[in-house]
Amino acid sequence: MTQRVARSLTLLWALVVVTAIVLAASAIVLGSMMNRALRRQAIDDAKLSLTQYTSGVLSPRVVYGTQLKVGDDVTGIVRRDLAERPDILSVKVWRRDGVLAWTSLAPERIGKRFPLGDGLRAVLQTGRAEAGIEDLADAEDAVEAKLPVDEVLEVYAPVYAGDNEVIGAYEVYADATPLQASIAARKREIWIATAAVFLLLWGLLLVLARSASSTLRRQTTALRERSIALSESYRRLEESSLEAIESLNATVEAKDPYTAGHSQRVQRIALSVAQELGLSVKEMDALRFGALFHDIGKIAIPDALLTKPGRLTDEEYELMKRHSAEGARIVAKFGRLRESVPIIRHHHERWDGRGYPEGLAGHDIPLAAAVAGLADAWDAMTIERPYQRALTVDEALDEVRACSGAQFVPAVVDAFFEAVRKRPDDFGIAEPQAAIAG
Repeated sequence: MTQRVARSLTLLWALVVVTAIVLAASAIVLGSMMNRALRRQAIDDAKLSLTQYTSGVLSPRVVYGTQLKVGDDVTGIVRRDLAERPDILSVKVWRRDGVLAWTSLAPERIGKRFPLGDGLRAVLQTGRAEAGIEDLADAEDAVEAKLPVDEVLEVYAPVYAGDNEVIGAYEVYADATPLQASIAARKREIWIATAAVFLLLWGLLLVLARSASSTLRRQTTALRERSIALSESYRRLEESSLEAIESLNATVEAKDPYTAGHSQRVQRIALSVAQELGLSVKEMDALRFGALFHDIGKIAIPDALLTKPGRLTDEEYELMKRHSAEGARIVAKFGRLRESVPIIRHHHERWDGRGYPEGLAGHDIPLAAAVAGLADAWDAMTIERPYQRALTVDEALDEVRACSGAQFVPAVVDAFFEAVRKRPDDFGIAEPQAAIAG
């Protein structure tokens, strides 16, 4: 559980880090897009302003009907107009054929033809204004290159005769310093706002992650404590169940004074034999309880049969044979003893298939049940009963040897004799040599 929680917390914080990276990248991309949009919008606004200026102020001075004519009187008038727009550094009026019709700087250029630049050619062809911020170091004309600024807003605007005919173009150079400063200031605002939103989202994500982490830790702690409490309750319930079963088992043995201690002896013998067979820890645990409670089903058998001094009739024996199935039914109700159910149910099966309750034969018999069956038979043979004398150790050993491959599983018989040789006390044998004989 602790490892799963640690993995969950690791994944949670990894998600937080990945989300932060995604948010930061998104903020950078969004900020860049907004800045580009801002720059385009600022240039478009400036372009619109200058285009409106040229159309409203210059065009009435230079357009006569359908002709582009610039007289000497225009120069003084236009320069007075330009004085009201100190941001405008230079104005040129171009004819469609590339002849410079008028310029506010270096008037000696008026009337000369120049190659059409890309921006000028585009305006003359499309009739749409063009604008962009240019570095004066890259200015096409040496005159404009000497303007006292580093960058200019260069705008090309069409000169219309009437509503649709483009008869020339304006080329306006404006100081880009105020525009650039405005763009820079608004860029800072955008980046600050973007960073603030990112930090806010990041902070909320951290709060949520910390809250989720704390909640997960609290729930894990509560679950662990509840699990410990449930485990303790289950342990106590198991103990109570075992005590109840042991009480029932003691009740069975109390009905017949001749079988007192029988269950404990069968358990001891069975575990000793199982040790030689190399059963697993789980199988040994099942055998421990299966051997101890192998006769618990006799609680359902009438006392008269359990204490009858003589041999049972066939009908009585059939009734007595029910105890193994009854014992399995009783024990199956307790989860702790579920693995012991086959042992209790089948400890009276025989290798030759003549046992009960199901007549299992050979290797179909559960090995632990065969061990319990042999241990039960050994104790029955060596204990004095009203209707049967106790066999001597040698007689009982001979009986076990003789029944190998008929009543008893051969491998279990071999393990039985090996256990007798090593631990005779487990079988109630005082003289080891008696066990080894034969």
